[in-house]
Amino acid sequence: MVTSTDVTTRLSPRDFAQPLRAEIERLRNEATRQRKLAHRRAEFWAKADIALGLPAALLAGTAGAAGLASADVRVPAALAALASAGFTAGAGFLRSDARRRANNRARHAWASVEARAMVALAQELVSYEDLGELLECRQAALAAYDGEEPQPGSS
Repeated sequence: MVTSTDVTTRLSPRDFAQPLRAEIERLRNEATRQRKLAHRRAEFWAKADIALGLPAALLAGTAGAAGLASADVRVPAALAALASAGFTAGAGFLRSDARRRANNRARHAWASVEARAMVALAQELVSYEDLGELLECRQAALAAYDGEEPQPGSS
């Protein structure tokens, strides 16, 4: 006859907290990397916006002034106007300003995830609710790249 002994092991909250803490640390590290990446991308798109917009504006102004100044410079003025239109079209196609704003929103969202993870890790015991809240914040940070800026007065 086989005897079975009923051995029940009780897991303490600390036993559950260790894997949760490791997952929260992983989320914090991901948020730190993503925040820095979004910051670098926002800087890149700000520079791209300036690099395309400034020459377009200068060339447009120069072309207009040259075209009105003399009949002899109308061909160079037309070429400058075409170059300006090319820069403007490139800026519109790349949407660098919209990309800069999206990466700034994402940077702030990832910073929020990072801060919430740090607060959770500062607690003695972490819970599934802490992890669930962090995962929701992570989803919001991922959606920040595509989302629109909140309108004033809306919540």
